[in-house]
Amino acid sequence: MDGQKRRRSAASRVFVVVAVAVTVLVALLAVLLVLDAQRAARTEAEEVTRALAATLAQTPAVAQGLTGSGTDLQPFAEDVMEEAGVDFVTVMTPDGIRVTHRDRAEIGRPYLGTIPAEPRPVTEEFTGTLGPSVRTIAPVHDADGALVGWVSVGVTVGSIASDIVPRLPGVLAIVAAVLAAGFVGAWLAQRTTRRVAGDLPAGSIRDAVSSYESVRTLGEALRAQTHEHGNRMHTAVSLLELGRTREAIEILTETSRQSQALVDQVAARRDGDPTVGALLLGKAAQARERGVEWTAEIDEDAPRSALTPVDAVSVVGNLIDNALDAAASGTEPRWVRVRFSRAPDASLSVDVSDSGDGVPPEIAERIFEHGFSTKPADASGRGVGLALVRSIVGSAGGSVRLAEAPTTFSVTLPARRS
Repeated sequence: MDGQKRRRSAASRVFVVVAVAVTVLVALLAVLLVLDAQRAARTEAEEVTRALAATLAQTPAVAQGLTGSGTDLQPFAEDVMEEAGVDFVTVMTPDGIRVTHRDRAEIGRPYLGTIPAEPRPVTEEFTGTLGPSVRTIAPVHDADGALVGWVSVGVTVGSIASDIVPRLPGVLAIVAAVLAAGFVGAWLAQRTTRRVAGDLPAGSIRDAVSSYESVRTLGEALRAQTHEHGNRMHTAVSLLELGRTREAIEILTETSRQSQALVDQVAARRDGDPTVGALLLGKAAQARERGVEWTAEIDEDAPRSALTPVDAVSVVGNLIDNALDAAASGTEPRWVRVRFSRAPDASLSVDVSDSGDGVPPEIAERIFEHGFSTKPADASGRGVGLALVRSIVGSAGGSVRLAEAPTTFSVTLPARRS
């Protein structure tokens, strides 16, 4: 199996990315649901201990048992623990000496927990003889309103954790349903991608888009150049037919001079890129056609980038197209300047400036997003150019920067090795 077949297709990558994203989100959802169940169980325990402590504190039998006029409170407390499902009910004297306890050996010993300075209910988590527990302590008053003791009702943290177990099937059902829906969505995304791209790898799809953009921008440039030369030739022929030879020669000479100036710059370079040179010739004609002043500077020592001709045309062409659009829609003077130079680190620097109104700061980052555009959508596919430029430049190890006053897109690309 060759390298092309071993590369995973774009459709498969879409499935893997969506499936992994869904799995991570579902895992987070499961954690949140478990934490919510734990919070709900703790809240329920606090409410139960608070309500039961308040009820027992107002029960006459408890006050009577504390004053010695009633029966033994230990059997009463054990019955309450069994029926209410709490872990302990501790009745104590005003100074905190236990009268009842789940472990009878602890009766007569000091209560482990907070005894309020004022007779009021307090709910807390405290570690006692049974371990960490959520408990509520409430004051017990006699018929005259005097404090005769305290009653504490608690549920251990272990019991709260065990209360979560019955809720787990519901949590698992929700997680399984969301996970299944996510994988169905990943499968549909894979099918949709395969219908569009077949089994092509992701890199091949980007190359195809780059090729399309290269053909488009180069086609527009050549069309403008052909149109301009056609008009000049028709004018020259008409002047020759009228016997105005000198004017015809001036028009043809001017046409040759404008093109030759750029050709000379391309030819003067030690490592020129004829494809980009042809693109610049066409874009010069396109700029004149749109009434935009055109300036192109190619330093003699500017290196050739590591990009393929297709990618190079796609990057430079899209930047120039955006600059022409911005300049043509702005106010006078309208101009576009392109410069190829050698960066300090020996890489290629491409700067494309225009006289347009600039890019608002609030969308300066979004202009590189796929599908985002400040222009109306049309058949040329707005919102693809700058996203493709950043993708190509980033894949090559370069960078794209946007500066203002004037609006300038600066691209730095590694130089091609000899």
